[in-house]
Amino acid sequence: MVNLNTQRPFVGVGIFVERDDEILLVKRRGPHGANTWSTPGGLLEFGEAPETCAVREVYEETGVHVGDVRFVGLTNNVFESENVHSITIWMRGRYLSGDACAHAPEEILEAGWFAWGAFPAPHFLPLAHWLAGRRYVSPTHGEEREGE
Repeated sequence: MVNLNTQRPFVGVGIFVERDDEILLVKRRGPHGANTWSTPGGLLEFGEAPETCAVREVYEETGVHVGDVRFVGLTNNVFESENVHSITIWMRGRYLSGDACAHAPEEILEAGWFAWGAFPAPHFLPLAHWLAGRRYVSPTHGEEREGE
């Protein structure tokens, strides 16, 4: 029998929301990754599909509606100073509607649209891993855009 009380990685979902040639980013608030920039995202809930989590988190954090959500890859993230390990499931989706703002001010300081290669810093560790190429990419991901 597996002992589930041992320390194990948790699973997060991040989503690259595309609007024209820009990606939606948020500046994080709180004890985990405070004042770093990332995509919207959060922890996968019990029984939840990653696509559902991505849509939910984007709306909860920014007020933006997203569609055409699909899997693009994974990052393996060890936050050594916090003794935290996570796996981030990365999704990609298309902007549908809504004005991006800090819809969840207890989690997000600000939200905005940025071109690839022009992301503000510092980056949240999972996003930093993605941008540095430290990722496992879906074979059906297709061609990557410049800066990804």
